[in-house]
Amino acid sequence: MTVSRAELAGVVLAAGAGTRLRPLTYELPKAMCPVGNRPLVDWAIDRVTPHVSAVAVNAHESAPALVEHVRGRVHVSVESGERLGTAGALGRLRPWIDGRHVLVHNADSFVDDDLALLVDGWTGEQPRLLVRHEDHPSDFGEMKFLGVSLLPARIAATLPDEPCGLYSLAWKPAYDAGLLELVEARGTSIDCGTAADYLRANLHV
Repeated sequence: MTVSRAELAGVVLAAGAGTRLRPLTYELPKAMCPVGNRPLVDWAIDRVTPHVSAVAVNAHESAPALVEHVRGRVHVSVESGERLGTAGALGRLRPWIDGRHVLVHNADSFVDDDLALLVDGWTGEQPRLLVRHEDHPSDFGEMKFLGVSLLPARIAATLPDEPCGLYSLAWKPAYDAGLLELVEARGTSIDCGTAADYLRANLHV
């Protein structure tokens, strides 16, 4: 049975330090950097919202401008001290996730695709990732992860509230077992983690 919108929570991961995007991130949190005059975090929230029952954004205490920007629109999880990483952020949000499956979107991932491409037909049994084929070894064989994924509720419920990543705790074990679901993107997808790619995203828009 396909997972319904009511069974799916959306989480935008926006607590990254943005070190690769300096000097721009000396002035703005990475997730607040604009693409087409809109903050990256807003693009991600808008892409996730149609497919989920509610949206949360995680942010670090070092980015109060980001916290204020999203507060009142979504649930906000503020991390202090060491950043929790992709899995730890979901572990911290476990009470809010409340047994739902999770649609996870990295704030610095700019994708053209309607995420229905990823969500439609998902049963919630195994992790599913949005990917692009590369002509060289990448994250999963020749498939490059594009920063958007679906995480089963049974896995989300086990993630610890401490620094850790989804790659090692969820995706790699599923990939090694032949259970990781990969969906190829159709449109443009850009990881805005570096200045060159951030510029490319703006030129694309």
